[in-house]
Amino acid sequence: MSSLVIGFQEMGKTEHLLVGGKGLNLGELSKIQGIEVPEGFCITTTGYQMAIEQNEMFQALLDQLMVLNVEERHQISEISSKIRQVMMDVDIPSDVVSAVDENLSEFGENHAYAVRSSATAEDLPHASFAGQQDTYLNIKGLDAILQHISKCWASLFTDRAVIYRMQNGFDHSKVSLSVIIQRMVFPQASGILFTADPITSNRKIVSIDASFGLGEALVSGLVSPDNYKVQEERVVEKMIGDKNMAIYGREGGGTETQQITFDQQKSQTLTDQQILQLAHIGRKIEAHFGSPQDIEWCLAEDIFYIVQSRPITTLYPTPEAGESQGNHVYVSVGHQQMMTDPMKPLGLSLFLLTTPAPMRKAGGRLFADVTDMLASPVSRKMIMDNLGESDPLIKDALMKIVDREDFIKTSPVVEKNLSPDKPHALSDTQAQIGNDPTIVSELIKKNQTSLEELKQNIQTKSGAELFGFILEDLEELRRVVFEGMSVIIAAQDATTWINGKMNKWLGEKNAADMLSQSVPNNITSEMGLALLDVADAIRPYPEVINYLRHVKAENFLDELINLEGGQIAQDAITAYLKKYGMRCAGEIDITRSRWSEKPTTLIPIILGNIKNFEPNASQQKFEQGRKEALEKEQALLERLKQLPNGEQKAKEAKRNIDLIRNFSGFREYPKYGMINRYFVYKQALMKEAEQLVQAGIIQGKEDISYLTFEELEEVVRTNKLDYQIIDKRKEAHKLYEKLTPPRVITSDGEIITGEYKRENLPAEAIVGLPVSSGVIEGRARVILNMEDADLEEGDILVTSFTDPSWTPLFVSIKGLVTEVGGLMTHGAVVAREYGLPAVVGVENATKIIKDGQRILVNGTEGYIQLL
Repeated sequence: MSSLVIGFQEMGKTEHLLVGGKGLNLGELSKIQGIEVPEGFCITTTGYQMAIEQNEMFQALLDQLMVLNVEERHQISEISSKIRQVMMDVDIPSDVVSAVDENLSEFGENHAYAVRSSATAEDLPHASFAGQQDTYLNIKGLDAILQHISKCWASLFTDRAVIYRMQNGFDHSKVSLSVIIQRMVFPQASGILFTADPITSNRKIVSIDASFGLGEALVSGLVSPDNYKVQEERVVEKMIGDKNMAIYGREGGGTETQQITFDQQKSQTLTDQQILQLAHIGRKIEAHFGSPQDIEWCLAEDIFYIVQSRPITTLYPTPEAGESQGNHVYVSVGHQQMMTDPMKPLGLSLFLLTTPAPMRKAGGRLFADVTDMLASPVSRKMIMDNLGESDPLIKDALMKIVDREDFIKTSPVVEKNLSPDKPHALSDTQAQIGNDPTIVSELIKKNQTSLEELKQNIQTKSGAELFGFILEDLEELRRVVFEGMSVIIAAQDATTWINGKMNKWLGEKNAADMLSQSVPNNITSEMGLALLDVADAIRPYPEVINYLRHVKAENFLDELINLEGGQIAQDAITAYLKKYGMRCAGEIDITRSRWSEKPTTLIPIILGNIKNFEPNASQQKFEQGRKEALEKEQALLERLKQLPNGEQKAKEAKRNIDLIRNFSGFREYPKYGMINRYFVYKQALMKEAEQLVQAGIIQGKEDISYLTFEELEEVVRTNKLDYQIIDKRKEAHKLYEKLTPPRVITSDGEIITGEYKRENLPAEAIVGLPVSSGVIEGRARVILNMEDADLEEGDILVTSFTDPSWTPLFVSIKGLVTEVGGLMTHGAVVAREYGLPAVVGVENATKIIKDGQRILVNGTEGYIQLL
């Protein structure tokens, strides 16, 4: 083995930087007993480096390419084309030529070969780079092979390869290319095999695409191949494609396209026996690599040859089932919590310690195991009713699983104290708690007292004692969060009653929406209005406003006092942060930067409030909402009194309206209490992190985010850490950020999707869940990060999800569209209180709707129209 050429059998698992992803995988495949791989060798990346290292033109062009961003397509194309030409003109080093000549004479100079690119950033577990570099088939003779080696090197800088690297964060200068020289196989059939279904992600299904001739016809999209599905050694599905042409090798070298006869087009490419044989080979390769694989195969003289295997990078990981056996069904927690981004290990572990529900981790997210609830008819109805209200897409997906009948075995056990007409044990809560508004004030006061005690007591705790203290306090957190559930449920029941009865008696849909405007004690809505007051404090001082427009550093508050009005501005922002500074986007993850830690997040919103609103807007907005709610109440009661038995109906309605007004605001408080406590824990844990940095155990304070709560406790106790854990988890988190979590996934890895069951909607309507009534037209602002918000009054916010931290933006908008959400999630509750038409659960809304486009949002019927 030389440093310039390595045979497949000689490769070690660690030689990725020498032979690239494809080369390394071919080396691994050739060592699996019973797997046929056409023989060959790799020209290592050393040869490529020798060719370019002294080339000044190449280095100059590469420097120009490095400063471009992915949007500058024209410049990318121009510079990439020049680099490819330089690569074609470069002389292949004589040592490389000699090594190739020597190996060809060993394998047979007269044979035909495939010349294939193998980049170091290719066929990785988190990025496949499939098809980004070039492959050349049926190449004969040393001169032709050398010419195609240059072409492969040049293909590292095709436009598509350069753009793909930019999009995936790979440095052009760090990527290198090996070239595979592999003996040519002339197949009767070829194709691709996935050891997990690429459509549904089901890990128990092998999916095979097959067509006649070389695989290039299939890969380049020239033919529609056959598709076969295999499950548990049975062919469960066959679709015969229109294989009207095939690519074959020419005798003198190169390839040609041939038409296929009509009879052959309609015939099965592989026999059933061959399909099962190939599926078995696929499972063997998957077992060797330890993960689902995307495999290229070909069939020649009744022998299956494997010419590539790479990890399937698009699959969402299957939740860890632990030791439990059998089939399981998991529902995304993120879709309920309005946080579908991945959480870091410390955040995940603390949230798991907080919740009593059975949850599993996958892809940096949490999933609730609902298998047992679906197994019993009684609890099944309960979960379907609850999820049907909050997210119809989850309910529909679960119904599909239940309808299969064989996936979940029905449990004969009937739960005690549950009946289908009592969806929760607190259905008589109205009778329990009456309608006394002081209950909410008392709950808030108890919460605040408990929080102050925590802040006081945690000051004296450090080291291992701190972790024990936090675990004990989590009991108090759970008490605080769940203590007011009867109040929240009473408000929900009253809302359901009003909406149902007003529709039945008066033909009015979603009447409770307007009645919920400007209710007292909604901490989240108050947070949005309070930032208008901050804007009022700053508005009279142009010097402060100008300073804030150019602020970048997080310590900007210290500099404010040097400006006219700076002290007033500093006091206003500081007071706001004291009450709300523990909040941030994705706040259930303790590792996220809070507003107190990153106050610049709020500056664009404050400046937007100064531009878009007159002074005293918060009070005016609140009073306007209260007035509209009161007028709505009076109008409903007057209309009810005109009905038969009208006085009684009006009396019942008044009681339920009072419950909505008195209690629905508290819906937001438990989470505020929870996040307050999380921030206290975080501040204490960051002090421990500082100690670990000083002791040289970790490199930066934020590194503790990549340890679980239990692991961090152990590191603090022992002052020992294997730093590879941190590095691996940082890489994993980058991968998780690219994944989209499913609403429902099974233990087979199958993603089950739901549909809205709705009729009589306008043509071309984009469907979602109506959560706040009204119809509005306006400019769509597609915003994925809160700090990127540049809103004007009257805009419609379109985003993936909103948690409480997004509320300050709600004061500027006239409507809301989100991809994730339910009837009682934060965005919906606040939208109703602010009187904003809102539609949530709109799949791919941020891709379908373009920023700046005019749209109509119908929050009553639940759809969006592009205007």
